[in-house]
Amino acid sequence: MTVSRLRDIPGIGVDVVGDAADAVADPDFLRLENLDTDVRPPTVAVTSTRAAIDDDAANSYLPFQGHRSLRSAATAHVGRIAGRRFDPGTECVSVAGGLNGIFNALLATVEPGQEVVLVDPIYAGLVNRVRLAGGVPRFVPARATPDGWSVDPQCLASAVGPDTAAVLMMGPAMPSGLVLDTQHWSALSDACERHNAWLIYDAAMERIRFDGRRPSHPAAHDGLAGRTITVGSASKELRLIGWRVGWVVGPADILADIKLVGLTNVVCQVGLAQGAVAAALDAPDADADVAAATREWQRRCDTILNQLSDYPIIRPHGGWSLLVDTRPLGLTPTALARLLFDRAKVAATAMDGWGPSGEHYLRIVFANEPVERLTSLADRFRQAIG
Repeated sequence: MTVSRLRDIPGIGVDVVGDAADAVADPDFLRLENLDTDVRPPTVAVTSTRAAIDDDAANSYLPFQGHRSLRSAATAHVGRIAGRRFDPGTECVSVAGGLNGIFNALLATVEPGQEVVLVDPIYAGLVNRVRLAGGVPRFVPARATPDGWSVDPQCLASAVGPDTAAVLMMGPAMPSGLVLDTQHWSALSDACERHNAWLIYDAAMERIRFDGRRPSHPAAHDGLAGRTITVGSASKELRLIGWRVGWVVGPADILADIKLVGLTNVVCQVGLAQGAVAAALDAPDADADVAAATREWQRRCDTILNQLSDYPIIRPHGGWSLLVDTRPLGLTPTALARLLFDRAKVAATAMDGWGPSGEHYLRIVFANEPVERLTSLADRFRQAIG
C-alpha cells in the first residue's frame, strides 16, 4: 500500500466473488455472496422515484443535510422505535447509505488511536471503516450455540475502557444474525457513562428479527439516550438498495459535527431518491410491509437451515445471512468457497479479514434467492464436498 492508513484494511471478498459470478453469466448459479434481495421495494417508493425524475428540485445537491421531508420521516421513525422525540432540524442528517453514515459518525467521534468496541463475527465493512477513521477495533467474541449466536452483556461492558471512543453495535448483526436486547444496552449504559464513550447503533436491519419481537433500541434507555447515535438505511428493511439513502439521528451537538464531516466527505445523498424513502418510512403500512418481507426472508433462512442440517451452520436470529463453520469440514472458508463455486455453481463469501473469527466462517446470504432455488443447496454441497 502506498499510504499507511490502508495497510491493515483488506478487501471484503464479496466484490471478487460477485465479479466472478457475473463473468460466468450462468443463470443456474446460486447467488449467495452479496447482500442483495429480489423482494420488491415498497410500491409507494417506486412511484415517488418515477415522479422525482420530472421534479427539478430533486435534481439538486440542496439541501445538503437532506430534504426536510426525509429528515422528518427519519426522526419520526427512529423516535417511534426508541420512544424519544428528535428534532429533524438539529438532530438528523441524511447520508448516502448506512455505511456512509457509520463512517461519518466514526470520523466525528474517534481520535486516532482510540478504541472502538465491536462484536465478532462482524462485517468487514464496519471493521475497515473503524481503521480508516484511525480507530483501533476491540473485539468482543460472540458464542455460537445450538440455538444461535449470543454475547455476554458483561463482556461487552468490560470491553469499554478509558481508551474507548465508541461502541459500534448492530442488531441483527451482519453477518451472524446476532440480536442485541435490553440486557446488552443496560450493561453498556453504565460502561459508556463511566468512560464517556459514544454508542453508534447501526439500525439497518433492526426490524428484520425472526422472533416476532419489536426492535430493542439503545436510546430507549435513559443512560444511553444522550450517547446514542443511530444510523439507519433504506437499503435492507425497505429494499431500496440502489437508492443510496440513509440517516443519522442523535444529540444535536454531535450531529453538528457529523453534518460537517458529511459536507467534507460525500457531500450529500441522492436527490432523486429522498422523497421515495420518506414516503416509504411514512406509509401507514410501513411496519406491515417490513414484516411481510421479513417473513419471506425467514422462509428462505429456514430452507437453508433444513438443507444444510448435516453441516456446521449457526442459526441467525434475524438479518439476511448465516454462517458456516468450516473447521469441522477440514477446510478453510476460501477453500470451501472455491469448491462450491467450481463444482456446484454456488457463489458464497469467505470471511478472511472479517475480524478475528473471519478465518473460520463462510457467509451465505439467503435474501436474494427464492425458496424454490434454495432447495437444491444440499445437493450442491454434496457435489462440492460430499
